[in-house]
Amino acid sequence: MKKIKKLASFFLVTALAGSILAGCSSDSEKAASNGEKQDTILEYQTQAGSVIWPELAADLGYLGDLKLESVSNFTGGPESIQLTATGETDFGWAFNGAIIKSYAKHVKIKSVVGAYGSDKNTFVGAYALEGSPIKSAKDFIGKKVGVNILGAHMEFVLKDYLRQGGLTEDEIKEVTLVVIPTVNSEQALRNKQADVVLVNSLPKDLLIERGGVIEVFKDTDIYNTEFTAGDFFFSQDYIEENPDTVKQFTEGVAKAIEWARTTPREEVTARFEKILAARGEDEMIASLKYWKSTGIAEEGGLINDAEYDIWIKWLEKSGELKEGQVKAADLYTNEFNPYAK
Repeated sequence: MKKIKKLASFFLVTALAGSILAGCSSDSEKAASNGEKQDTILEYQTQAGSVIWPELAADLGYLGDLKLESVSNFTGGPESIQLTATGETDFGWAFNGAIIKSYAKHVKIKSVVGAYGSDKNTFVGAYALEGSPIKSAKDFIGKKVGVNILGAHMEFVLKDYLRQGGLTEDEIKEVTLVVIPTVNSEQALRNKQADVVLVNSLPKDLLIERGGVIEVFKDTDIYNTEFTAGDFFFSQDYIEENPDTVKQFTEGVAKAIEWARTTPREEVTARFEKILAARGEDEMIASLKYWKSTGIAEEGGLINDAEYDIWIKWLEKSGELKEGQVKAADLYTNEFNPYAK
């Protein structure tokens, strides 16, 4: 039985029914696991200006004969989930809270290894202009807050900060979320199109370097810990059809994560520079000076219940999930990760 390959431009994952629509044809390069050769070409989304762990793994030779083929640019976790669930891409990555919400709507994906997270060097921060009256959660009422996308890491972090600061759910509704592409966050803040922006990675570092802003909070302060916030995943059907491919991918990515966690920063960024140059993104190489850490909390990107339970409880508290509707153990597997042994 050949693996089904999607050729239509896009299929929505139905929010209410959770059913996945698919138009398809066979692909001679892709095959299922009934004795035929499994996938060796993994289609995915490139993140402009960044190097993701599978790309590092490929460059280090950790993926063996697996090849990565970019089919589009990454715009956010929710879209990545849809594309992976419908077969437009073979793997994706997203914030764990978004993975939980999708699973609750019967989108059957399963996480296999960590993708990103927050630590003392790499984190999501909330910033306002110097002189802003916003100093505490209460000060957010009636204000506009810029986030990169709704339903993802930044929205969850913001609302947790507001709840911990004593705001009621009705008061939280008075805080207006404005979707602003991350690259435009600084401009939106300085032009006062938003009172606060949540940013991470390069945009955060550039914002701080240029000055004139104050840090209101960061996500690691809210949870008082370092944590892996998002994972790489495959559809459950893909895992069943291509278990060896998934194992090879996961082992390679886990080794790449650990290499980046334990290798001198200068050597890591030099490798990133090589990858970006090969991709024709020479203009982004200068930004690598801001790279500080993987942000991934566990060895080799291992996943644990706690990384999902925190967001499951969040969604139960907000009424978006029924208590016990989703269990952390159903969302991920470490069976392919060599660091689990």
